[in-house]
Amino acid sequence: MADSDILSDAEREALNEAIHGPDLMAPRVLIVDDDADSRQILAEILDLHDIYCVTADSGEAALRKLESSVAIDLLITDLRMAHGGGLDLIRSVRASDRAALPVIIVSGNANVRDAIAAMHLKVVDFLLKPIDAVKLVELVKRELHMA
Repeated sequence: MADSDILSDAEREALNEAIHGPDLMAPRVLIVDDDADSRQILAEILDLHDIYCVTADSGEAALRKLESSVAIDLLITDLRMAHGGGLDLIRSVRASDRAALPVIIVSGNANVRDAIAAMHLKVVDFLLKPIDAVKLVELVKRELHMA
């Protein structure tokens, strides 16, 4: 698929909103990854299972979305990002009024120390890239009480 054929995150979210309507009661997942392809793949996997997703390309953008929307029920974040990592994002979330938000980490490059730090931050799970789509969907549905 050519780059011109791929929707931007904002365009995909607007299209999804137009198709599904502004159902504020629908569970929403915030996907955070500085790699656009990774964000898109995760969002498409979940969209195929009627799981509404919004995306952010950095921890800072994710925090802004969390502050502006109470409709986010689950956070999926990459561990390593160019501007602040997933662990920093999770620490910020845990220190906020959204401290109980369930978090899943995805990473293509993790070590034991990262996994231990993630568990101390009470993440739901730690998935390695390439993502097992079936496991991801099952995990997300369980966390969103859809299964």
